[in-house]
Amino acid sequence: MVDTHIHVVPPNLPGVGSLSRVLRDPADDVAAKLRAEMRAAGVHTVLAMGEWNCPPEDPLGVRSTLLLADKVPGLKAIGVMDPVRGADRDHVRAVEAELKLGRVVALKGYLGYLHYEPAHAGYRPYYELAARYKLPVVFHTGDTYSPYAKLKFAHPLGVDEVAVDHPETKFVLAHLGNPWLTDAAEVVYKNLNVWADLSGLVVGDGSQFIEPEFKDMLTDLGHAIRRAFRYAERPTRFLFGSDWPLVPIAPYRQYIASLIPSEFHTEVFAENAQNLFRLGDSRP
Repeated sequence: MVDTHIHVVPPNLPGVGSLSRVLRDPADDVAAKLRAEMRAAGVHTVLAMGEWNCPPEDPLGVRSTLLLADKVPGLKAIGVMDPVRGADRDHVRAVEAELKLGRVVALKGYLGYLHYEPAHAGYRPYYELAARYKLPVVFHTGDTYSPYAKLKFAHPLGVDEVAVDHPETKFVLAHLGNPWLTDAAEVVYKNLNVWADLSGLVVGDGSQFIEPEFKDMLTDLGHAIRRAFRYAERPTRFLFGSDWPLVPIAPYRQYIASLIPSEFHTEVFAENAQNLFRLGDSRP
């Protein structure tokens, strides 16, 4: 099984902090906790988001993630785009040099946290590199963890514009645009180069899946996820992700599995990610 959306380092986004106390632990402890989570959930591959606003020698913010990858078999790095630096030719050259090494499986944009729409010119060089190196572009969409975020930039409909303008680039709507799940499903339905991940739709320590007080919330969310999945009519373009450590992987996997028809489990929990992120392929 593949978990396409986790964190192993603080994202360093405005107003977010470390995201989770776990990510403030020493690297060896984070690695041990993640290995245990992966074993418990039956996960063999995880894709981890990098850090924003790193120094020039780490243009995609993956250095710390790659160090952890040495401690966690199956851990892959996703680099972080910065629309402010996209106009800097030296930065773009440094990004391409990193991509040539084949250590990054995707690029990530933090819509909402950063106050730039997907169509902003600062993102375009990343889209072109993503197409050239056959890497997906993952966008945070939907609700955020920061009071400084601006939700209008995080709406999934913004990705429709760049999906049309950059047909050679593949895009992923992280969190299925929650709470705009149907809007996200429409973007997936309409555009053959758009996927969605199912990460972070429930956040907490796992008690949410067993405590009676959360039953109505899970039921309502479940109806919305099922509707979005049916509406999109694209079972080959949905991806499992957890958003660990914001939620334990195993119970979250069980919850998502209860909502996706069993005939699509192999695709959603493994095959779609393997195909999209070219897991197992030689790079670059």
